Amino acid sequence: MLKRTITTLLTGVAAVAVVGGAQAAQRGVTDSEIIIGQHSTLSGPVAPWGVGATNGIRMRFDEVNDAGGIHGRKIRFVVEDNQYQVPRAVQAVNKLLNRDKIFLMLAGLGTPMNNAVMKRQLAANVPNLFPFSSARPMSEPFHRLKFAANATYYDQMRSGVKYFVEQKGKKRICSMYQDSDFGRDVQSGVVDQMKAMGIEIVSETAHKPTDTDFTAVMAKHRDAGCDLITMGTIIRDVILPMATARKMGWNDVEFLTSIASYDAIVASAKGGATEGLYAMTYLQMPYEDSEIPTTRAWIASYKEKFGADPNQASVIGYVAGDLTVMALDRAGRDLTTDTLIEGLESIRGYRDIFGGPSMSFGPDIRKGSNEAFLAQVKDGRWIKVTGALGY
Repeated sequence: MLKRTITTLLTGVAAVAVVGGAQAAQRGVTDSEIIIGQHSTLSGPVAPWGVGATNGIRMRFDEVNDAGGIHGRKIRFVVEDNQYQVPRAVQAVNKLLNRDKIFLMLAGLGTPMNNAVMKRQLAANVPNLFPFSSARPMSEPFHRLKFAANATYYDQMRSGVKYFVEQKGKKRICSMYQDSDFGRDVQSGVVDQMKAMGIEIVSETAHKPTDTDFTAVMAKHRDAGCDLITMGTIIRDVILPMATARKMGWNDVEFLTSIASYDAIVASAKGGATEGLYAMTYLQMPYEDSEIPTTRAWIASYKEKFGADPNQASVIGYVAGDLTVMALDRAGRDLTTDTLIEGLESIRGYRDIFGGPSMSFGPDIRKGSNEAFLAQVKDGRWIKVTGALGY
């Protein structure tokens, strides 16, 4: 009996040890490092976004690693190019999950790409932090592992349409958008706001992300007598339609887009093609003559590090990296998915160094801010023209 009792006790101790070891084996975390993954667009039609965002994140992580890391651990940042293609994103995420064993995914780029990989990623208990997409599925419906930073495309476009109708007297509103998850999410904000105001869309067109000829599209909208065209577009497909309208001599129509087209490349388009374009956004474009000292200092450091000017994606990436660093620090040395979530949920009233909106998270809050304002291209630069707008 004594022998059986001792055997039972030893078996129990062994079982506890096995359970304790399993609890300690957090994927993507070792005694010396934290593995963070990203699928981004380093080549392809929106490479300026991917490169800028990746650089911004890497800059913040390098600062942390150079200072000794977080609670004794360095960050290993693993980036895969999704080329803004869903199949490539699936391949990239499979590698990050299965081979690299990442702890969390940060700033994955693209609405269709995130939508395609999100279910599998969350099933692997890998948090999806601050994706480079403002689509609603990035934070809705609620999931404990999904965190987004700023106002959605939907909220941006509802606020923008409301402003143009009420403040600028627009009556004949038309729309054009990419026939993609991204474009349809932007368009849904336009449609719902117009329904709420009892207005019908005068003319509507959808195009492929790869389209380059917008002659027929712009002719249709001109013939419909549009005084405002809302755009679910990114970079090339906002520049080309506006350039086409100018060549047609159509200059009495205004264009409104989301933060997806809020880029320095768009503002400085050849021949001033985008002069006058409006965009809803939640951040100030990083210009060297910014009135914010911390922005000027950061731009100088970025240029020294990467040999290039930062863009809005660089700012978004840096802020995403900074929020992640804050959450990791608050999670403490005993880093697990659960302690990371607790760290994120404890962030209140966060302010970045660029003058961005206040962000707060909590047990039932997965989107840091709903604030957005209107900017316009003037003399090849983005200028803030309103304060925060809502609907």
